[in-house]
Amino acid sequence: MRIDIKGVIVSNDEKWIYDFFDVESVCPKDINDKLLEANGGAVEVHINSEGGSVFDGSEIYSALRSYGGSVKICIDGLAASAASVIACAAKSEIAPTAMFMVHNVSACAKGDWRDMSKESEVLKKANEAIAAAYVYKSGMSMEEALNMMNSETWLTAADAVERGLCDRISDEGGMRLTAAFGENVIPRRVINKMKAEKAREKAEYKNSVIKKFNKIKNGGVNNA
Repeated sequence: MRIDIKGVIVSNDEKWIYDFFDVESVCPKDINDKLLEANGGAVEVHINSEGGSVFDGSEIYSALRSYGGSVKICIDGLAASAASVIACAAKSEIAPTAMFMVHNVSACAKGDWRDMSKESEVLKKANEAIAAAYVYKSGMSMEEALNMMNSETWLTAADAVERGLCDRISDEGGMRLTAAFGENVIPRRVINKMKAEKAREKAEYKNSVIKKFNKIKNGGVNNA
């Protein structure tokens, strides 16, 4: 069975927003559903993604690693950021024209100096968690992996194989490189606004149902 990891890696509860805007994305549920459908049979995972959510990428990585059947990963275009972690989950091949990119975890924070200091420590720990996937896959040291992330390292297919992050270069050509890195990520303010709007609509619908129920209960509506 073929499984595609294309576009932005997002959480299960935000996937509908990307679908609403027709922006290609993938969430852990998408992958888990496919693995359940495969039911232990061989799967071939095709990646062309600029990355996205670290924790959701980690969940997909873990799902592929723990799958009971055979897993083959094919990097068709780009495996960047969280997608590069997923690419380390099993035996892999990379198209001659594809690329592999690793960088540090990023986040937004607000508060005083103590909050900023704490956020800095959280990001360092998150970097180490991500680097563990590269270390396990390639055999490089944690220091080497972190230095590679600090430098925002872009690797050609040959570079990725040389560093042990991919097992081999595939015989087939890959897909075209995306025009701009991360261009499809929906801004957090838009996601928050969409969530708020959905919650408002849900509350209005719930209130209308309650009002109708109360009206029926009080004998305000005749049965036809």
